Amino acid sequence: MTSELGELSSLEALAEGTAHPAGEDFFPLLARSLARALQARAVAITEVLASQEIRTIGSWPVQQQQADSEHKEDGYIDLPLEDEKGAVLGHLHVQHDAPTPLKRDQRLILDVFAGRAAAELRRLRVERGLGEAEERFRDLFDEAPIAYVHEALDSRFIRANRTAQRILGICPEEVAGTFGVSLVPDTPDARRRVREALASVGRGADTSGVVLELKRKDDGRPIFIQWWSRPDPGGQYTRTMFIDITDRMLMEREKARLQAQNVYLQEEIKSTCNFDEIVGTSAALKEVLENVRRVAPTDSTVLICGETGTGKELIARAIHSASRRADKPFIKLNCAALPAGLVESELFGHERGAFSGAIQRRTGRFELAHHGTIFLDEIGEMPLDVQAKLLRVLQEQEFERVGSSHTTKIDVRVIAATNRDLARAMREACFRQDLYYRLSIFPITLPPLRDRADDIALLAKFFAQRCGPRVGHRVESIDAETMHRLIAYPWPGNIRELENLIERALILSGSNVLHVGPEILGPAAPGARAGPDTAILPARVSAPVPVPEVVVASLEAVQREHILRVLRASSWVIEGGRGAAARLGMKPATLRFRMKKFGISRSTDQSQSR
Repeated sequence: MTSELGELSSLEALAEGTAHPAGEDFFPLLARSLARALQARAVAITEVLASQEIRTIGSWPVQQQQADSEHKEDGYIDLPLEDEKGAVLGHLHVQHDAPTPLKRDQRLILDVFAGRAAAELRRLRVERGLGEAEERFRDLFDEAPIAYVHEALDSRFIRANRTAQRILGICPEEVAGTFGVSLVPDTPDARRRVREALASVGRGADTSGVVLELKRKDDGRPIFIQWWSRPDPGGQYTRTMFIDITDRMLMEREKARLQAQNVYLQEEIKSTCNFDEIVGTSAALKEVLENVRRVAPTDSTVLICGETGTGKELIARAIHSASRRADKPFIKLNCAALPAGLVESELFGHERGAFSGAIQRRTGRFELAHHGTIFLDEIGEMPLDVQAKLLRVLQEQEFERVGSSHTTKIDVRVIAATNRDLARAMREACFRQDLYYRLSIFPITLPPLRDRADDIALLAKFFAQRCGPRVGHRVESIDAETMHRLIAYPWPGNIRELENLIERALILSGSNVLHVGPEILGPAAPGARAGPDTAILPARVSAPVPVPEVVVASLEAVQREHILRVLRASSWVIEGGRGAAARLGMKPATLRFRMKKFGISRSTDQSQSR
């Protein structure tokens, strides 16, 4: 009966010791249960640390921290606890009161306890390794210089490392409540890119190196990221990493803006407008120039009014050149030269996909003029809906591109010009009153050429000198009869008409004294008077020169005659600083091509002269 009770007690101890769940008190309970099962005096379980030190992790009785290993009696048992490869993880120490050999069933019980202890030590080793690895990976995840984000299928953030939080403007406590799609700007291009990227992830495909535009959560500033994402093998979330390329993208945008500005300015340089020369000494012009001198140093908006051809753009450029923005761009837009639907896009730019045909983002004139001046010619032709947006730019110095909700801040001075009666346009509800008052802070009215009779002689001589090299014919003076006729003419086309007429007269002239016949100019205005500035011309009056036959000839005949005249004047020298090509303003190869085209040669000309 006693033997049966002993066996029952051993089984209970075995069950109690080996069935206990893992935890901090597992090994002390295992030691107590083993001592009970074997009726041992003491049991200790030790672990071999990585440093080869040995520590006790469970013992019985509790006060005995280690089995007495100094008495190497037959009653002392030391059983190594090994892993799968035979490496010693620890020891199981059992000490009896007497050196009695263990019975077979006791040995089996000891092996069961030893196996359970070894299994728990192996589990602890694995758990510690996983914990250390997790800690290392957590540090790597959180401290990595590349942004890492785990997102649920609805784009809700699960985890985001510190770099991602910094780039996206998110606090640690905001990570769990942030949805990735909420950081996408409300522009067609940005949303299209995100849709395409998410569709790739949804198909289970890797998304590598996609450039996305986002906005920071804290202040809404735009950011650009290069994005890599792939679904988790379980399909429950995506693993995303990205790098911040905002500086690079902004530099590329600025480069594109400067390139567009450069192209625009090069086109302006090629134009024929003489923005650095204002010719005249009349009182009316002096009053205009005094107004220019007063308003140029300010940033006030200027409205220039005047008839067509009076030089409104010339005055606008003079204001810009005398301002502190002189080294910044001067951008112009003729509001009457564009269809009504394109004026807004030209002024403010547009996003890709903003409307049909918008295949790429376009930088508007206001962005090109940042820190400089924008000249809005023919402002009276601007559509009413665009007038409202222009008013906001004048008031707030900000705008949105067409198709974008992002506000762009600018620093631009506005100069406008018109040949329309804006007061009448306001009465007819064709022009906004509030915009007119914002534009006309400093109005300048340009006098027509008929009110600047004192300047006609100076202007005529100036245009003759400037246009001479272009048409290949120079003149030394303008005859007095022509000058009287020019002063008497009413000039409905103003200065532009005068310039065009002088150039046409140079083409037709066969003398070094410029003559403009009544057939070219038209009848003189009644009551015309000669201006005092005619005294600056040579006091010589030539007889009226008959209109040459070339007037009714073809354009090619006129060109041929000009080239032939210049070749004779340069003694048939084509190249060089004094050659005919330089005088005509063309390349030698071009001149030779035209000589061949028109059948011009020195031998032919000499034979005809004989």
